[in-house]
Amino acid sequence: MLTMTILILAAYFVGAIPFALLLGRLKGVDIREMGSGNVGATNVFRSVGKGWGVLTFVCDVLKGFLPAILFPVWATGGIEQPETAGLIYGCAAIAGHNWPVYLRFKGGKGVATSAGVLLGVAPQAVAVGLAVWILLFAVFRYVSLASIGAAAAIPAAGWWLYGDTNRAVPVVLTLLGLLVIWRHRSNIQRLLNGTEHTFRKEKEGTTEGAEEHGGRNGTE
Repeated sequence: MLTMTILILAAYFVGAIPFALLLGRLKGVDIREMGSGNVGATNVFRSVGKGWGVLTFVCDVLKGFLPAILFPVWATGGIEQPETAGLIYGCAAIAGHNWPVYLRFKGGKGVATSAGVLLGVAPQAVAVGLAVWILLFAVFRYVSLASIGAAAAIPAAGWWLYGDTNRAVPVVLTLLGLLVIWRHRSNIQRLLNGTEHTFRKEKEGTTEGAEEHGGRNGTE
């Protein structure tokens, strides 16, 4: 249990690494003062560039995936199912991303890091969530709506796929889904008001940016 406690703390500090802020600074940008002001991949994508946004997304996914898949190899705390231990470590990483000690506990919304955790412990449910995300984004062009839809679809898939074998997995998936949706509560209000940012292309070939809407409305 001592080893597991140390690894839980390590997972938190790994999850708290603000890759969006660090990569933005490589371009001379403080991402907290750009676009939505959110410390996440979507804001980097919009405010710094596509390549930097993709790199941030990959880094945020990995800081959830690696603790979830590797740390159970070292310690499970007596838990029989390694995927359950992986979820515990993964939740610590998500908490680090959402409430990073390095940034006075003001972090992102946890979508990419949650996806990384789930990719390590429940890849089939992630596949369902990814399909829902792609469908909703392709139809409506709202990143926030796609993320909320995926956050709802993954727990449903989790109960269907894992409910009979390891109920801890769908229970945690449900809690994570609710957390992601709760972190998007401001986006939900903007969706209802019709003021949420989209990625629709305009005739000039530019993508509508958060700056054009004058609001802090990022999803990550």
